[in-house]
Amino acid sequence: MNVFGVDIGGSGIKGAPVDLERGALTEERHKVLTPQPATPDGVAGCVAEVVANFGWTGPVGVTFPGVVTGSTIRTAANVDKAWIGVDAGTLLGDRLGGLPVTVVNDADAAGIAEMTFGAGRGRKGTVILLTLGTGIGSAVFTDGRLVPNTELGHLELKGHDAETRASTKAKEDEDLSWEHWATRRLHKYLAHVEMLFSPELFIIGGGVSRKADKFLPLIEGIRAEIVPAELQNNAGIVGAAMAAHGA
Repeated sequence: MNVFGVDIGGSGIKGAPVDLERGALTEERHKVLTPQPATPDGVAGCVAEVVANFGWTGPVGVTFPGVVTGSTIRTAANVDKAWIGVDAGTLLGDRLGGLPVTVVNDADAAGIAEMTFGAGRGRKGTVILLTLGTGIGSAVFTDGRLVPNTELGHLELKGHDAETRASTKAKEDEDLSWEHWATRRLHKYLAHVEMLFSPELFIIGGGVSRKADKFLPLIEGIRAEIVPAELQNNAGIVGAAMAAHGA
């Protein structure tokens, strides 16, 4: 069965139909830049553009980079604050001509996909997926059960919001080397999360997961196993489609 998934990020909005039996995209994803400012109306227009590119007429799952309860947005760290309090399911459904829309936290969606089809498949105990990009998203699982909307990228680390120090965007904005970022920023963040949750496994997702060989071998002293996401930057799309199918 195919369902459409859309992943809203701080820098890009991408989507494609997903084969839910394989956890794979059935066509090459279509991506547009996230509008700046990333207002509800502007982002909704981009989501409609992505969906229309495929002529899709069925259910749509959409991720959002913030806390989502039901389909209402509660936080919006990396998009416009006008999103807070918006019923995103209704807004996006209207822009998509009445198509049924399910909205889910972006990292939760990626985590669901990785636990079903990727690096977390069959893993018990505590597993934490971290998506490194414009910010840091998190999905926490205990024996395969999701604890939703954890948003661990906003933990305080040495007086700073952690994602402002350890995200991929921080690496790029400060022109940090892979070694500096991995050993002084990402390592400290992982150590802090490990101290709080004692996971058996960290899964590192987001676009940077394609370059895992450049930084994961540099991280030492973490007791948990650390692996790159197998679905890489498509995990959010796959998880969004899974959420829409299960709604």
